[in-house]
Amino acid sequence: MKIPGLSFSWKRALGVTQAKRNISRATGIPTTRAGIERKVGAMVINAILGKKK
Repeated sequence: MKIPGLSFSWKRALGVTQAKRNISRATGIPTTRAGIERKVGAMVINAILGKKK
């Protein structure tokens, strides 16, 4: 039985979450699948159509 409002994450306990966050901030590349797909898609579109700002 779970206690409401209390959870445990082994990834946070081992520092995985913080390490992923630091890597993504340093490189500018997201670590989530959706984020990577969005970044790659934008790069492809910019390469094909040229950069528009």
